[in-house]
Amino acid sequence: MDKYFVHPSSYVDENVSIGKGTKIWHFSHILKNVEIGENCTIGQNVVIGPNVKIGSNCKIQNNVSLYDGLCVGDNVFLGPSCVFTNVINPRSTVIRKDEFKDTIIKHGASIGANATIVCGNTLEEFCMVGAGAVVTKSIKNNSLVIGNPAKHHKWISDNGHILDEKLTCPETKQKYELDNGVLVKR
Repeated sequence: MDKYFVHPSSYVDENVSIGKGTKIWHFSHILKNVEIGENCTIGQNVVIGPNVKIGSNCKIQNNVSLYDGLCVGDNVFLGPSCVFTNVINPRSTVIRKDEFKDTIIKHGASIGANATIVCGNTLEEFCMVGAGAVVTKSIKNNSLVIGNPAKHHKWISDNGHILDEKLTCPETKQKYELDNGVLVKR
């Protein structure tokens, strides 16, 4: 028994590391020098790489392309058809591979369906990007951002619930507080 699953319609190039329990579904392509952690789910029609690192327990939904310069932490959710870039000013006739800008998605972050993440930004832990949002700057931890361009809307708990007026999670009752504009657990 294999330690991971790759659907027969998918391609995995050489020099790829795939963690135990990971599932790669229909029509996906994993390019060279990619690292995928344990227990990830890679949906249909996903392209990853080259040179992309994905943590463990991530869910990458259908129709997502992850390009060179992207680093994805553990427990990250990437919604269907969300979009990533790696060059600020692309042109079909100009080669800019030496100008790729890194995008970092930290532990527990979630990105909604059809959101666009412009390269060179960091999405901090447990942030959430609303469906269809366009992220043009870095996002603070536990911030829910929506719109075009994406702007802070509400604070959310590590479990993804909007915090009440006392900055308490309605599910877990975990309390948070703001410290110089950054949400921290009490």
